[in-house]
Amino acid sequence: MSGLMTCVAAAWQPGIGDPNATGWLTVLAYVLCLVLSVRVWVKLSGQPGRAFWGLVALLMLFLALNKQLDLQSALTATGRCLAQAQGWYDNRRIVQAAFVLGVLALMVAALLMGLRALRGQLARYGLALAGLTVLCGFVAIRAIGFHHMDALIGHRSFGVSTNYLLENTGLVLIGLNAFRVLRRG
Repeated sequence: MSGLMTCVAAAWQPGIGDPNATGWLTVLAYVLCLVLSVRVWVKLSGQPGRAFWGLVALLMLFLALNKQLDLQSALTATGRCLAQAQGWYDNRRIVQAAFVLGVLALMVAALLMGLRALRGQLARYGLALAGLTVLCGFVAIRAIGFHHMDALIGHRSFGVSTNYLLENTGLVLIGLNAFRVLRRG
């Protein structure tokens, strides 16, 4: 176990994962969505949709922390070190494919559960669900990590990366929906 920890520590160190302006703006957007989601959750006490906004708030908290701590890189480093230590590194593509399929299946299941839970409430909360769908798509693209996908999301137009636009589009949709719910009586 200490060999695994040493290997992971050599490949990943906790630190600021995205220290540029767009990284910090995205963290700020996550925190804003977190605050708005908590406020909606409090406002909806005893009403339909409250659990949805509670889950959105938890997801925003996790993703804000992950944005700067780069936890997915720790997971990747752990997998790589395990594969090397257990001797299956040359066959890692099968495990990677299974992991990606598992992540995608989990996201699709969560979105379907969200649709089911919000039945009758989609007009009120559908914008946030659309934002979560965009975010899940972004996370899936990042999780897949194929080089041509990395090139696509790393493409810059007018000084802004596709990565930044995708991630923040989802956050804007969630924030707008939360703000709309809070503004209505």
